[in-house]
Amino acid sequence: MTVDILIMTLFMLANCLIGYYSSKKVQTVSHYSVGNRAFSTFAIFATLSASFIGGGYMMGNAAKVYSIGIIYSFALLGFSLSQIIVALWLAPRMNNHRDCHSVGDIMAKKYGHRAQIITGFFAMIICAGIVGAQVSGMGAIFHHFYNISPFWGIIIGFAIIIFYSSLGGMSAVVYTDIFQFIILIIGIPAAFFIGLHSIGGWHAIATQLPSHHIHFLQHGSDWVTFAALFTTFMFGDVLLPPYVQRLFMARSSKATRNASLWSALLSAPFLLLVGSIGLIALILNPQLPPNSALPYVVLTTLPPVIRGFVMAGVIAVIMSSASCFINAAAISFVNDVIRPLYGNRLSDRRLLSLAKLGTLLVGTGAIVFALLITNVMDSL
Repeated sequence: MTVDILIMTLFMLANCLIGYYSSKKVQTVSHYSVGNRAFSTFAIFATLSASFIGGGYMMGNAAKVYSIGIIYSFALLGFSLSQIIVALWLAPRMNNHRDCHSVGDIMAKKYGHRAQIITGFFAMIICAGIVGAQVSGMGAIFHHFYNISPFWGIIIGFAIIIFYSSLGGMSAVVYTDIFQFIILIIGIPAAFFIGLHSIGGWHAIATQLPSHHIHFLQHGSDWVTFAALFTTFMFGDVLLPPYVQRLFMARSSKATRNASLWSALLSAPFLLLVGSIGLIALILNPQLPPNSALPYVVLTTLPPVIRGFVMAGVIAVIMSSASCFINAAAISFVNDVIRPLYGNRLSDRRLLSLAKLGTLLVGTGAIVFALLITNVMDSL
């Protein structure tokens, strides 16, 4: 495990350095919230993909497939379909909102500042709540992989996220996302293919698993379950604030469209691949707690170095998703609540300071909230 810990240490250090150097060019709230609106197609593609595949779509996906079967991963394709629709229909229209920094700005154009304030408040609450869920995932991952208590796993992981997110804003988030995406897109397929080889290939999945885990939609109730899940995933996350933010950041609407479409198309096979890791875990050990499915495959089937690389990839998923929601919550607070309430009475420098402070408070608040909930649940 020594080499795995070394790889993780280097990974964390690299994120801090990327965030620090990204922060040097940030001088305005606009740059803090949407970068310089000059990100390349690849940068938007990478940050969207890294943000989409959060702890729920990774750990939760493998856990649910372990429990109920591959139907869950196919239902998740509703999310992929929704993003394809966004790419083809909404993204090309983003030229009309090149001056926007948040969902609240769009609402202000149509309905005025009161609607912007309401939108910003609820966007902040939603994003902060999602960050709180990511906090628990971070603690669980560190515990599974490194036998570190969830408390210290949360402190280590989120201290680094808060550091680079508060310093560099969206630029830091995007550039760390690109780094994390590269690790993710190599590491997770490696876990799948090595794990698949360890159980004897597709033949083992076809012959050793319960029929309902791989052959779904055999009964009427299966269709109802699938339709309910597919619809939920199609509409549940379609226009969350950080995803909308990324539609403002590209050099052109064409770049936004292409990046969104590539990310949506990538998400489909990736979600199926991650879900299949749950099937591999079920063959390896049918007595696992479902949430341990993905970590178990990584820890038991991968050799050193590759294992450390994949472990970093799994943590990268949570870091990327958490940082984008922390940033979106801070921008919703400053741009959609504070700015409309105070008008021109606050300078851009003061607003930038408030955005950085907001990032710090949202991240720290999510940690405290998650730890309090954990302590309450442990005492019951």
